[in-house]
Amino acid sequence: MINVAGVISIILFYILILGVGIWAGRKKEAGNDSEEEVMLAGRNIGLFVGIFTMTATWVGGGYINGTAEAIYTSGLVWCQAPFGYSLSLVFGGIFFANKMREQGYVTMLDPLQDSFGERMGGLLFLPALCGEVFWAAGILAALGATLSVIIDMDQKTSVIFSACIAVFYTLFGGLYSVAYTDVIQLFCIFIGLWMCIPFAWMNDKVMPLSSMEVDWIGSVKYEEIFYYMDYALLLIFGGIPWQVYFQRVLSSKTAATAQLLSFVAAFGCILMAIPPVLIGAIAKSTAWNETAYKGPYPLTQDETSMILPMVLQYLTPDFVSFFGLGAVSAAVMSSADSSVLSASSMFARNVYKLIFRQRASEMEIIWVMRVSILIVGFLATVMALTIPSIYGLWSMCSDLVYVILFPQLLMVVHFKHHCNTYGSLAAYIVAFFVRLSGGEPMMGLPAFIHYPGWDEEGQRQMFPFRTMAMLCSLITLIFVSWWTKWVFETGRLAPGYDFFHCVVNIPEDIQRVGDPIEDGEQMAVMASGAMGKLYGAANTMVGKDERNGRINPALEADDDIPAGEVEKLRSAIGSGGGVRSGANPGAVQTTL
Repeated sequence: MINVAGVISIILFYILILGVGIWAGRKKEAGNDSEEEVMLAGRNIGLFVGIFTMTATWVGGGYINGTAEAIYTSGLVWCQAPFGYSLSLVFGGIFFANKMREQGYVTMLDPLQDSFGERMGGLLFLPALCGEVFWAAGILAALGATLSVIIDMDQKTSVIFSACIAVFYTLFGGLYSVAYTDVIQLFCIFIGLWMCIPFAWMNDKVMPLSSMEVDWIGSVKYEEIFYYMDYALLLIFGGIPWQVYFQRVLSSKTAATAQLLSFVAAFGCILMAIPPVLIGAIAKSTAWNETAYKGPYPLTQDETSMILPMVLQYLTPDFVSFFGLGAVSAAVMSSADSSVLSASSMFARNVYKLIFRQRASEMEIIWVMRVSILIVGFLATVMALTIPSIYGLWSMCSDLVYVILFPQLLMVVHFKHHCNTYGSLAAYIVAFFVRLSGGEPMMGLPAFIHYPGWDEEGQRQMFPFRTMAMLCSLITLIFVSWWTKWVFETGRLAPGYDFFHCVVNIPEDIQRVGDPIEDGEQMAVMASGAMGKLYGAANTMVGKDERNGRINPALEADDDIPAGEVEKLRSAIGSGGGVRSGANPGAVQTTL
């Protein structure tokens, strides 16, 4: 029979979240439906809310359920997510947050499209999109299973209901709603889980954690060292190129605030991992065959994935388990709403606007984003209900984010003059096939290549092939970019073969302001301003969007330049010698 008290407690909790989401949505500036206002909360997220929403980047349903499961199945040393994701926030803050926020980007894909062109950016959007959608689907599936364990609620009903709530307030308030509900949700996670721990710990079916029979620490065997390091690097550096993270970075008031939030949130990730770690250790110390649990024992993989709700259900009183269930629901929704908004923002801006409708108005982009929120939410819900190996899909996509997106984002943020579209495409292909060659057991994808140290019994790669794929991608990107630049600039290939128009065959409407000659410095400054007005690509702050050095094809000649002055400036540029071709597409640079 369904647990009525449990259902009532969940409904009350969802009403609370929905109310906060709608209230937060009202903080959006009245009548302002710009990209920045909806996607980035007007770049006005303060320190308090920012700390919570940045922490919620990784602390979600998969995080707390996965941490408890890892402790139960493999021990503390194999619970790498809390430390890995914390370090990813630290490294993201050190190497990416400041530069990305200073440039005033709107999404993570903006710098990639600036350097490699709109269509290559669209290709790079695919692994990012799949990662976000599969992540949302995986945690919705986990929530459905959790509700079915604790209150006997139908799994499909709970998944659909939860997805509708998250999608509705995200649709209504954008990042404002996501950020402010994150505050409530993290409080619920922390208080709800800590409330359950004393009751579970004092249960007479639980042995002392210090007992010699309970090994909740675990160990790493000698032959597993490289396998262990591969996953650690995947979490640390593969945790950086996600739109859910850069959404928070780019919504900060200043670059310094973005860095500070990353560092504080890293500590928050460790802090929020303590309750699920203790719950996993308690589960390891429990004689499950002596509790009310009637399933298979020892626990199978299906049961271990639900270890956290099982502790709440069988080791705590009902009223306490409902608080814990609220914590799990909060964790899931804090992840689902972020992923849905991230995927929709990238599609609306980086695919629809920059590839298909370059002259689309801001209102049109916002409506495309809202429709995308509905579609992404629907896709995630359908996947959560129909695909059994959803975590296998997400695991594969997170690997692709690591091996494909990380090296490319690293290069365009720090070394953009050493890479081009040819290198990007080659690196994409190499990374994809090297990663695919290692197989994915959770998806039933066999390994095409058995790398050194192949574990025949466990059917797994002990060699760090994911990191190898990432390094191959990085080396390919640098080498192919250098080689294509060399063959074109030395005349070994005619300019007509520069099909991507990024080395020598530059379109006429993309110019670069070169070094001024002799006393033509003032003319070069005038030229840079004029070109920015004419082509929408000046390396200055353009309106509220703060697009430093980025092309906006929809921007036409500015009204504050008289029509006659435009022609004068054009002729002056042509005679002054201050403009020359040879820039990467979309990278017009002003030089004083």
